[in-house]
Amino acid sequence: MNHADILITNGKVVTLDANDTRISPGAVAVKADHIAAIGPVKDLETWQADTIIDARQGLILPGLINTHTHSAMALFRGMADDLPLMTWLEDHIFPAETKLNTGMVKTGARLACAEMIRSGITCFCDMYLFTDAVAQATREFGMRAVVGEVLFDFPSPNYGPIEKGFEYTDSLVRKWAHDPLISIAIEPHSPYLCSPELLQTARKIATDNGINLVTHLSETQNEVKQIQEKYGCTPVEHLAKLGILGPDVIACHAVVLTENDIALLKKYDVKVSHNPQSNMKLASGIAPVPELLEAGICVGLGTDGCASNNNLDLFEEMDTAAKLHKVDKLDPTVTSAREVLNMATIDAARVLGMDSKIGSLEPGKLADLIVIDTAKPHLTPMYDPVSHLVYAVRGSDVSHVIINGRLVLENGDFTDIDFKNVADEVHIAVEKILMSQEHIKN
Repeated sequence: MNHADILITNGKVVTLDANDTRISPGAVAVKADHIAAIGPVKDLETWQADTIIDARQGLILPGLINTHTHSAMALFRGMADDLPLMTWLEDHIFPAETKLNTGMVKTGARLACAEMIRSGITCFCDMYLFTDAVAQATREFGMRAVVGEVLFDFPSPNYGPIEKGFEYTDSLVRKWAHDPLISIAIEPHSPYLCSPELLQTARKIATDNGINLVTHLSETQNEVKQIQEKYGCTPVEHLAKLGILGPDVIACHAVVLTENDIALLKKYDVKVSHNPQSNMKLASGIAPVPELLEAGICVGLGTDGCASNNNLDLFEEMDTAAKLHKVDKLDPTVTSAREVLNMATIDAARVLGMDSKIGSLEPGKLADLIVIDTAKPHLTPMYDPVSHLVYAVRGSDVSHVIINGRLVLENGDFTDIDFKNVADEVHIAVEKILMSQEHIKN
């Protein structure tokens, strides 16, 4: 007789594997940290399990993967809205960040982890300050993440001068080298805030350690203009000339691209994180995602941070991504529901270089999966599960979340997170932010 730690049964399984396998009614058996078996309910009836979850004919699918966010910026949600990117950054966000410390960042990251788990995100890629605190909060919440310390030419509130930033990143790589949930990346902010020397040093660190290089790239027209005036080429061309681009590079946003830029991203197998809601809110523009997909470039979805979104609901991001490009191209066939769902699951895993481990439900892969409660008016009837997942499901419809084989959300409730304590910590941190930012006027 087979034994599992967790058995999820009586659901519609959307595996997102290469064959687009769907099983209804289906079941998934979880043993330790991995998926032990998937199949029709009748084939798993002989399995014994310590915990049995009745999906009640809901959807069982891989956990969502957020390819770009700044988790601790959950503390800044709604602080500086309706502003252009550079005004938002230079007059509001950067000044607020100078007042941050390890404890405040950990509090913000804890809030973000709670929000992401509650809406079905099991893994995220983060860029922020005091990254060890982000990693600690993520680990405590049992989430999977790729995290890195943001690097730029001016002194950081965390590490000071850039030389210390490289040392800090090296310490992160060594500290978290063997953790099953936390991976470290090297994360220079952007071509406009990083010198060529900084970018090339970051490139060497990424190569030497076999880790991702994550950066904001071609987010706005102003950024492109600034780089063209300074270096005589686009930001993508600039990074290509510096030898930065490669298959381990995650280009966040990639909104303003030329045909040559797209060709270069394809040539170097650069991965792209698409953040439609943040790009819309900051009026950065619309990334040429249909063209990227047509070129065979791997695109994942991201929420960006709560200060420019203002939530971490990747279901909402999927709905936006699918519709935005249809109206932009005046073509209802572009960015299909399946393509967009891939961007939040298996293609997002490819962006992070983790597709052999997560992103689809397959025996042997790590057990990161979620259950959607479909017994709701807005999810009735259901002709196509994939269509529902992109156009109708909300983050609040997630009933169960399993990460690395551990049940972290059960029937919509956290299994061992006291959210009241998290909220209390947030309120204290916000009071400190408000006291230090009295000069900022709404």
